[in-house]
Amino acid sequence: MEVPGQGSGQPTVPPEPGNETPPPVEVSPSGAAQGNEDGRLRPGAKRVTFPSDEDIVSGAVEPKDPWRHAQNVTVDEIMTAYKQACQKLNCKQIPKLLKQIQEFKDLAPRIDCLDLKGEKLDYKACEALEEIFKRVQFKIVDLEQTSLDEDGASALFDMIEYYESATHLNISFNKHIGTRGWQAAAHMMRKTNCLQYLDARNTPLLDHSAPFVARALRISSSLIILHLENASLSGRPLMLLATALKMNMNLRELYLADNKLNGLQDSAQLGNLLKFNSCIQILDLRNNHILDSGLAYICEGLKEQRKGLVTLVLWNNQLTHTGMAYLGMTLPHTQSLETLNLGHNPIGNEGVRNLKNGLIGNRSVLRLGLASTKLTCEGAVAVAEFIAESPRLLRLDLRENEIKTGGLMALSLALKVNHSLLRLDLDREPKKESVKSFIETQKALLAEIQNGCKRNFILAKEKEEKEQKLQQSASMPEITVTEPLEEDPAEDSRDSSATSAPEEGEEPLLTLEKRISVSSPGRGHKIFVVTRVESLPERAANASQNPALAIKPELLAPRANGTIPEAVASLATPSIGSDPKRGDPAVCESSAHDTPLPNGLKTDFARALPEASSDGDGKMGSCTAEHELSCSKNEQELEELLLEASQDAGQEPL
Repeated sequence: MEVPGQGSGQPTVPPEPGNETPPPVEVSPSGAAQGNEDGRLRPGAKRVTFPSDEDIVSGAVEPKDPWRHAQNVTVDEIMTAYKQACQKLNCKQIPKLLKQIQEFKDLAPRIDCLDLKGEKLDYKACEALEEIFKRVQFKIVDLEQTSLDEDGASALFDMIEYYESATHLNISFNKHIGTRGWQAAAHMMRKTNCLQYLDARNTPLLDHSAPFVARALRISSSLIILHLENASLSGRPLMLLATALKMNMNLRELYLADNKLNGLQDSAQLGNLLKFNSCIQILDLRNNHILDSGLAYICEGLKEQRKGLVTLVLWNNQLTHTGMAYLGMTLPHTQSLETLNLGHNPIGNEGVRNLKNGLIGNRSVLRLGLASTKLTCEGAVAVAEFIAESPRLLRLDLRENEIKTGGLMALSLALKVNHSLLRLDLDREPKKESVKSFIETQKALLAEIQNGCKRNFILAKEKEEKEQKLQQSASMPEITVTEPLEEDPAEDSRDSSATSAPEEGEEPLLTLEKRISVSSPGRGHKIFVVTRVESLPERAANASQNPALAIKPELLAPRANGTIPEAVASLATPSIGSDPKRGDPAVCESSAHDTPLPNGLKTDFARALPEASSDGDGKMGSCTAEHELSCSKNEQELEELLLEASQDAGQEPL
């Protein structure tokens, strides 16, 4: 019996009882099933059958191995493949790239860097690079300022994602990668497990591109460091990024400088981010418009940071004493913040006073930046009170402030009782004073501050070595520094210190076997710092017994105009019989007064004033002015001179 329409002539087997199958379905050309009442198909109808489950999958094809070209590859093979690709695509070879290929040595696992910075990469040039990416991987791929367009950027980012070409990628200063470029970059961020660092400075991330990046950051991304300086983030892009980062548990460093972030919506988004994200350790907000109103939002987020944020950079955000009041109330609640940079904000003396109690109540801050914050001697006294109270402060930057003799005296005395501060940055050149001898006094005080930092440095090193012997560890946790102070990249050329700003990658501040040479953010001026470990000079044994070195507590407070009381000024100069080469800070620490000191200073502040120490070329500073002031003038003449000086100084603006 044949089935109509089959024409095969094969007999059919009648079904067994109970196993009858439903009648076949006739499919008409229009798709409607047609059949006779007896279940037979009409002539010309089609029959549909399905294979058994075991026969559905007939085979499988493995995906292409992205590294099939990288097996036992040689430099010559890479060079040949790249040249052939350029010839095929009719594009110019890049001489800088050819030179780098020739210098490739160990091709596994990753070569240090592929540097294409400044080379113009059009779409064809990007396509030719695939012959390199498919054969070798890199730690750093530098595409800074390569004039990438949407097509070229999309192609490159797809290659980097597919071949996992880099752990550190620099795409900065490419202003025309467009929406498709950012979309490909976001896909790369989401899919690449090896990408840890992305630098997109000066690469605008606009409203229509931000959602792609935000989606990539919300999903578990491998990124640890993200640079988005000057990327036009203010407004909706920042809102999308901040919302996404609330759920990101991998990102550790976020750099958002120069984005014109405002003190309202933008700062509110940042405050909310800090409330929910405790994984970000560095937040750099320098050169924005946070203002005091924005700082209030950020402080609300900081209060929730029981762990997480280690470094906060607020450099140049138009913050005033009002904002410092918010910050002062917040600092006692923060437990992880170690570096706080407030440089280049008009904080003023009142702002430092608002900040002082919060700093004293804080138990985590190790580095404080107050460069160019419009401080005078009055503000320096408030800072000195904090130094005296702090058992953990390591670094303090007070450059570019009008701190004169009175302020330097307070700082010097604070260092007598502080044993943690390893670096105190001050302008190298003394400030102008009406009394010429005060210039030499400033130099002597600066030298004494330097010696105090040297002493603390040696004590810290000895403590570390002792701990190493006891525990066989690399260094003590409370001494080891893992996060260097943020650096401001601009204006690195002014001359105001003894050491220059560190290069990127320099050893941390407190790796005690190395020199201390990490500068604060900002102008990177030459500053007055300890740059090497030297043996401390010995002070004469009778220094503590010299009555000229005793200071009455009521005379310590400097006047508002920057001058100091007459009796203190006369004692600030070395005595005639003293040896300027001798001076042991430990001896000075033994002399203290029981009478309470003004401005909350401890009685331990009543210490010997410093003697002039050697300057940079090894010669001793001139003490002629001090000798004339203390010896050739009688007491009445001295008082008249200082009175006249204080009146003149009072007319100068602070």
